[in-house]
Amino acid sequence: MTDRSVPPATDAAPLVLLVDDEATLREPLAEYLSGQGFRVSEAESAASARTALLNHAPDIALVDIMMPGEDGLSLTRHLIESRDVPVILLTARGEATDRIVGLEIGADDYVTKPFEPRELVARIRSVLRRSSRPAQPQGGEPVYEFEGWQLDPVKRRLTDPGGASVSISTAEFRMLRAFLDHPLSVMSRDRLLDMVQGREAQLFDRAVDNQVSRLRRKIEADSRDPQFIQTVRGGGYRFAAEVRRIDGPVD
Repeated sequence: MTDRSVPPATDAAPLVLLVDDEATLREPLAEYLSGQGFRVSEAESAASARTALLNHAPDIALVDIMMPGEDGLSLTRHLIESRDVPVILLTARGEATDRIVGLEIGADDYVTKPFEPRELVARIRSVLRRSSRPAQPQGGEPVYEFEGWQLDPVKRRLTDPGGASVSISTAEFRMLRAFLDHPLSVMSRDRLLDMVQGREAQLFDRAVDNQVSRLRRKIEADSRDPQFIQTVRGGGYRFAAEVRRIDGPVD
């Protein structure tokens, strides 16, 4: 594992965790990203990446899907669910199914090898803009409330009507917030995908359906008979509950 850092004057630059077992791709890409103003931590495997996470908190991760040992999808799930790190997948041209799975578990974007480094840099900057959390005014951002459930958008914490915290991934948080921002409105799959993934990718409508299914299992009494996230035939989905915004964080 190698750390490549830009000069001290730019220590506040975003830290990219680059995980790829092919040194012939990883090393020149790390050098290019450093030249574009990023700090870069290289890892040749998922195990090395997990070690790097003990010492650094990356702002974004670039993860190759096909690696020996633990694969990139398993590492991606860990980065998203445990570390809340945005992920861009590096995929081979024939890995369409893996790309879909990656988006379903919450990856923010993907690039297909071979790729143009300038395009990758543009994708990185786009994901960083979307994932950054702007400073909140004093008093914080209002909390969403529906049928006793509460979602704190600052802490990204979901609590059930009994006050218990419910584990929620970054992708599930984004999906739920999209619904709570547009209650009682029919949301097409294309619109949801664009809001959650931040890009138009009509080929991955299935990713929306799978994320909705995962979210239903978290908030519905019976995910097979959903009362909150309802399917609209030919239209997409509709969040059927009234939503309030209340001041202050969840207790």
